[in-house]
Parts: sequence; C-alpha cells; structure tokens
Amino acid sequence: MFIRFGYELTFACPQSTPMILALHTHPSRVPDLIRADVMTADPPVPIGLYSDVYGNTCARLTAPPGKFRVTADALIADSGVAEAVDVTARQHPVETLPHDTLLYLLGSRYCETESLMSEAWRMFGHVPSGWARVQAIVDFAHEYITFGYEFARPTKTAWCAYTERQGVCRDFAHLAITLCRCMNIPARYCTGYLGDIGVPEAPEPMDFAAWMEAYIGDQWQTFDPRNNQRRIGRILVARGRDAADVAISTTFGPNNLQDFRVWTEEASPAQNQGATATSQLRSA
Repeated sequence: MFIRFGYELTFACPQSTPMILALHTHPSRVPDLIRADVMTADPPVPIGLYSDVYGNTCARLTAPPGKFRVTADALIADSGVAEAVDVTARQHPVETLPHDTLLYLLGSRYCETESLMSEAWRMFGHVPSGWARVQAIVDFAHEYITFGYEFARPTKTAWCAYTERQGVCRDFAHLAITLCRCMNIPARYCTGYLGDIGVPEAPEPMDFAAWMEAYIGDQWQTFDPRNNQRRIGRILVARGRDAADVAISTTFGPNNLQDFRVWTEEASPAQNQGATATSQLRSA
C-alpha cells in the first residue's frame, strides 16, 4: 500500500529567527519513499540538513521577519501489515545489553527514573520479564492516563503524568518509557505519523504521534501506550531519550506558531502516479 503524508507549519516571527526542525522522514524509512519528503519554505530560505547524535535528519534554517511557512507532501510504500507481536521476546540482563542501548536505561529531562523507581518495582516486579512486562507497563499507562489536548504543556514530565493522570500521547509514552527504564529495560521515545488506517477514524484534528520502542528479544520493539494496539502505516520521523531530543521545532528567538496541519492517509493509485489530490486531515 501507499501512504500520503505531510505537514504545513506557519510561524510569525518579529525578527530573523534561527530554527532547527525535526520533520524529515527517518533515514530508516527513506528507501520506502515514492515521492521525496522535501521541505519547502515560503518565503524561500536556505535549508541545511544534518544528522543529529541519534541518527535523525534535522533541518537548519533562519526564518525571516514576518509570516513564514514550511511544508512537505510525500508518498511512502508500506507493507500494509499490522506491527508484529513477539511474546517470546526476552528481557536482557543489564550486563549483556549492547553498549548503545545503555543510554536508554538512564533518566532524562522528561523521564525521571528516580521518582518512579519504587513504584515501578511495586507494580511490575512480579510480572514475568520480557514482552509480558513491557506490555503490562504499556497497558497500565494506556488505562491510567486520561487523554486530552487540554492537558498538554511543555513542562509535563512522566512524574507529572503519573500524579495528574492526564496528558497527550507524549505523556503516555514518557510514563511507559520511565517505568521500563526503572525495570532495567532500555526504552526510547519515537515521534512520527500515524493515520487512521485499519482503525475507526478518530474525531480529533491530527497531530504528530508519539510512541516508544523497548529493547527486548535482541531488537527494538514498537509499543504504543496511547493507542495500545498494533497498527498499520506508522511512519517514523525521529527517536531520542524523550521529547526534548526530538522536538518538531526548536527556535532561537520569539515567534508564534499560527497554523499547524498534519496529514497521513492511504493513497490512491492516482496519487501514487503523482496526481494532485486534496488530503482530508485525519487523527492519529
């Protein structure tokens, strides 16, 4: 199957404002692109691309004073198959973990392992290790937190989500990631596109989605605390320790995000051939 996806962000800047934007398709999915994921700026400005320390593709630019828009509209091939389940995936003793996973056992800005350590062991210490333990943590976060865009704030951490029991998809992910790390399971934060493919259409306007990956069974496995089901058509943009590492936009000066639109939907054969079509916004 083919999936059309993209975004349109409009900023108002009172002065020239340097920006870093993490909006490009993750390099691991670039070979699947049918139509390139190219960022376009209006008014046009030079856009430099670089790879950050986590392997994500980031755009670097300086927005001019006034109204400034960035957009992209890409097409990607997808298997059309729901994400796999591996209930036999085992948890690795810390001493045998690959070196590059150890970073994802540590606390980070939004994932305060020290604050939740005793609670994690109290709730999940008796659960069989491996897939069952990660799934139990994901089940807990999914059921424990009430979803609502009105509950979002940039300073909310996993501990805040745990005590307030409210949040958006990033808060579900932060809580589950933190609890996994407390249980000595490497876990990392992911952001990207997730459309309503193979599931009922949600009523909310679409945003970028957040989920997590846990290292069990000798590989990184995808889990989604917000939706808590295996999905079709997930498109990765960036990975990191938490949301601070993969912010959609990091700006170095005053600005106002005036308009924000994201879309992702199964594409028709005509769209695959490059035909222009109007995308209906869908919710992750």
